[in-house]
Amino acid sequence: MRKRNAKNERIKRQYLVFLEEAKQLSVTSADQALAAILAFEESTGYKDFAQFHIEQARRFKRVLSDTVNASTGKPLAKATIHSRLMAVKAFFQWLAPQQGYRRIKYPDAEYFNPSANDLRASSAKRERPAPDLAQVHRAIDAMPCQTAIEKRDRAVMAFALLSGARDDALASFRLKHVDLDQRTVFQDGREVRTKFRKSFTTWFFPVGGNAEAIVREWIAYLRDECGFGVEDPLFPPSRVGQNADGLFAVQGLDRTPWSDAGPIRAIFKQAFVAVDLPNFHPHSLRTTIARLGLTLCTAEEQWSTWSLNLGHENVATTFKSYATVPTHRRAEIMRTIGTPASPANLSQEEIALLERLVSDARRGAAEPAGS
Repeated sequence: MRKRNAKNERIKRQYLVFLEEAKQLSVTSADQALAAILAFEESTGYKDFAQFHIEQARRFKRVLSDTVNASTGKPLAKATIHSRLMAVKAFFQWLAPQQGYRRIKYPDAEYFNPSANDLRASSAKRERPAPDLAQVHRAIDAMPCQTAIEKRDRAVMAFALLSGARDDALASFRLKHVDLDQRTVFQDGREVRTKFRKSFTTWFFPVGGNAEAIVREWIAYLRDECGFGVEDPLFPPSRVGQNADGLFAVQGLDRTPWSDAGPIRAIFKQAFVAVDLPNFHPHSLRTTIARLGLTLCTAEEQWSTWSLNLGHENVATTFKSYATVPTHRRAEIMRTIGTPASPANLSQEEIALLERLVSDARRGAAEPAGS
């Protein structure tokens, strides 16, 4: 492996400070930007950034197009290529006015732009697979609940459906963030790993089934049988230690919250696969909830409240990212467009209203004009 360029490393450290302090990026986002810059360096043989030439940008685009995803064995997704190119472009735009790099022209960074076709492909919206509400309840109801770990895993699934919280937030909630009397969850960005560290209150979604009962039972178990207090994690990690045979084994629940959402994703995978369903990601339940809102909300104010309950300040975000009508439902709707509603599918009140409207219309047509 070729030795890295020391001068490049120094300027990258300065850029890292700029990303975290001036651009307010999270550590994860800043690391992703630096990883893209490192990939560019590798494509140039670790040449000094001060020797940048537009041909290096063109070559980097070809390298990315030929790169294979190590986990899938397939070419990199257009969206991945786009994000890496934009990260390197932003770096060179920052670099251009820096002392010692002024031979780089600001417009040179434009050569990192992908083609117009690739740009459109990278931003194309694809339908996200998500379970319907019945499938989620089926997975939850089938989960075992004998041991403390099993009770926790089932409660994680139930609470995710009830609150619509993201997986990283689920991993960092504490008991104090849940108010069972008010049926609310305070997603406190100071303590909970919410997106953009926003703080907002979520009321339990009307998802039916046993979700709320499972969550109430779990919290009572933590307080009454485990002696957990308000500062303890809502979903504590498994505590591992040596058993009588000197082997490491699960020995109950720890009092330190999970450091990431990996265990949450594992719980979801196990629950859905156990009932012969696809490995739905925790985030997919937000789509499930958004689609439920499409069927339950009948007024603009209701939909706005539903959207805010998901943590969205703009209802357009909910529509654009989650509440798109799934393909199978669009097919059903298209088949019904232009087809008169069948009286068999109407309630008695709807049939009576329809008959009254038809009668009024006929009577109006029979009356002389101007009467």
